[in-house]
Amino acid sequence: MGFSIDLFWSFRSPYCYLALDRLLTLNRNLGVEINVRPIYPIAVRTPDFFKTTNPLYRPYHTLDSHRVAENLGVPFRRPIPDPISMDMETGIPDKEQPYIFRLTRLGQAAVMAGKGLAFLDQVSRIIWDGSVDHWDQPPHLTDAMIRAGLDPETQETDVATDPNTYDDAIEENQAAHHAAGHWGVPLMVFENEPFYGQDRIDLMVWRMRQKGI
Repeated sequence: MGFSIDLFWSFRSPYCYLALDRLLTLNRNLGVEINVRPIYPIAVRTPDFFKTTNPLYRPYHTLDSHRVAENLGVPFRRPIPDPISMDMETGIPDKEQPYIFRLTRLGQAAVMAGKGLAFLDQVSRIIWDGSVDHWDQPPHLTDAMIRAGLDPETQETDVATDPNTYDDAIEENQAAHHAAGHWGVPLMVFENEPFYGQDRIDLMVWRMRQKGI
């Protein structure tokens, strides 16, 4: 019996990146098929989120993400540039977003090309692991896409000339994400049961073992 999960993923979420290696192990060692479903970050889906959230949210989030990375032994640094452009004082996203739409559409294009998980593996690392500055500039993103088995020129052209195709698919992902029963990422859904957060992977595996994996 094959097992599969839907993986709802934001390229701005440190916790998605921090879950990456364990999800890849799940795929590689237990044969779990991972259906990658990119969605836009909550700053795009709910633009007032950071404006209205508790002021303790951000400092705790920063502390905790670094702590989780240290515990896992995962290289980690906040992205340069941040995939979301926003005023950190007010929590209001900028009207112009030069990174996240292109990045998420490229992720969806990779899914459509059958390389979604490979794209997460290669691209998330250059955003989050501190190995490069300006991950969005050549040759970093291009090289990561090549390592994922993609043709960067074709993918970039397709996304630039027909963004609506990818946004329609992302919108379907976001509707499914909402229907699954949570608003955050990473969200893993196994047999219609949602597991939210990088700290719920073991719990999901426990459920899979109950089902016979």
